[in-house]
Amino acid sequence: MSHLRIVPLELKEANAIVSRWHRHHVPVVGHRFSVGVCDESGVLHGAAIVGRPVARMTDAKTTVEVTRLVTDGTKHACSMLYAAAARACAAMGYLRIQTFILDYEPGTSLLAAGWMHDGDSAGGAWEHTAGRQRLLFHDGATRRRDQPTCPKQRWSKQLGRALPVTKVVV
Repeated sequence: MSHLRIVPLELKEANAIVSRWHRHHVPVVGHRFSVGVCDESGVLHGAAIVGRPVARMTDAKTTVEVTRLVTDGTKHACSMLYAAAARACAAMGYLRIQTFILDYEPGTSLLAAGWMHDGDSAGGAWEHTAGRQRLLFHDGATRRRDQPTCPKQRWSKQLGRALPVTKVVV
């Protein structure tokens, strides 16, 4: 078995892998950063895209979210990507990292990377609030169809603790 290593990826590279391999998600528009996992010959076996939390009420200054993670099935690639994303976010000063997986997925890679299952969502479609532009799809629908609407599991990892800011110099 070849040794795997983590490599930085541009969003365009990570999204190309998402387009090719992800079962139920499309590429993302933006990210904080992306990482990949490759073997010693440079063949890419997976990618993780880390961005702002999708939920509006989650503090994006302290929390980040793995918005996409995809592999070709290479053993340990998922857990390596989750662990690398958490280490990078901790180094940047984030306090928490989270992700959502489908209700029927086991979460084995998240457990292996030291993450904890900390809740479930009820699922369902979401709509934009009044006054915001609604997404209009080619068939005239305004509901997003690029996201699974089934219940999901929220997994997270605590990366640090908040320290009081005593003085801000501008």
